[in-house]
Amino acid sequence: MDFLQDPLKIAADWLLGIFTGWGMPEIAAQVLIGFLGVLILLSALMVLDIFLVWVERKVVSRFQDRIGPNRVGPFGLIQPLADIIKLLIKEDTTPEGADRVVYNIAPLLSMMSVLILWAIVPLAPTMLGVDLNVGALYLIAAGAIGTLSIIMAGWASNNKYALIGAFRQVAVMVSFEIPMLTVLLIPTIFAGSMGMSAITQNQDIWYVWITPLGALIFLIAAIAELGRAPFDMGEAESELVSGYNIEYSGMKFGMFYAGELLHAFTFGGFWAILFFGGYRFFGLEQVSAFLAVAVVVFKAMIGYWIIMWIKYTLLRIRIDHMLAFNWKFLTPLAFVLLMVTALLNALLADAASWFYISIMFLSNVLLGWISLEVARVYSRRQREKVEGPKVVEVAHH
Repeated sequence: MDFLQDPLKIAADWLLGIFTGWGMPEIAAQVLIGFLGVLILLSALMVLDIFLVWVERKVVSRFQDRIGPNRVGPFGLIQPLADIIKLLIKEDTTPEGADRVVYNIAPLLSMMSVLILWAIVPLAPTMLGVDLNVGALYLIAAGAIGTLSIIMAGWASNNKYALIGAFRQVAVMVSFEIPMLTVLLIPTIFAGSMGMSAITQNQDIWYVWITPLGALIFLIAAIAELGRAPFDMGEAESELVSGYNIEYSGMKFGMFYAGELLHAFTFGGFWAILFFGGYRFFGLEQVSAFLAVAVVVFKAMIGYWIIMWIKYTLLRIRIDHMLAFNWKFLTPLAFVLLMVTALLNALLADAASWFYISIMFLSNVLLGWISLEVARVYSRRQREKVEGPKVVEVAHH
């Protein structure tokens, strides 16, 4: 039973006994055990990333009425391995005039920015890399490394299309980080902590029922941060010839692509942790740590599927409309929601749970309705400027 509850401690103690029995100093043995733990987690994530390639291709094929991978292995499961072999044996090219050091570091930083996020992911009550008390800020800070990798790739490629694509993508990512960070503060208000573990443990009621509007804003900002449709300005093929990664070939391009897929799954996981209880699900996390991990992965996969659903359903929008949507609508809405949530949380601190949850939920619904009405009036006025009031009136009726 102890192994089911805390398998990592049991395994670490067992390895510590073996290593110290070989004559290794205890501090060196603990460092080696920590390194092995990180290596196992990274290896599991890379295997998961390979599986996500197959999942994404299967899902998009169903959306587009195709079959998808079905030749290499049963149900096409070995197709991602064939793709990896193809990428590995492709010629590794570097553009003439490119900054070689920056050019080659960019794909590594892109992948690293995703992997280091998993250091703060609570997989189970007893399975957590680092319990940072500023985990929400760490999430934003680590994501900024991905932004840096994109601008490095575009600038170092010595290609004007790559540079323009990088500028456009970074503009979107930096802009949508504002509402994301703002909404991240809402779960910290409810939990009284910025730590991911504390936020998970305090969700006796999933926060999505308390702040559904916050969960929606976080999802929209996360999709923009990922650079996925309808926010994929870095890869608008009709305009930018694949954007910031146009000059990359072989496994360097593969690292950008794999990082994007794993990033989408990771944000699906953080969405589950912040608003859907993380590993908590009807007490299963108390039965076994392995069940808790399965719950987290399942919830993250649902979030990842929703992100895919949006990507393969909605059309890409213009960058000026996208940035206007962020700065004129999403960011003000996030700030207003944060202020309303903080005010109600203070006023209802001693209220009954059912009353607290009801008022919070209704305030989100009311704020969302007011925001949509304001957006409708604004869009109507904008259409009148372009098409004339009579045309808009006829279209409205």
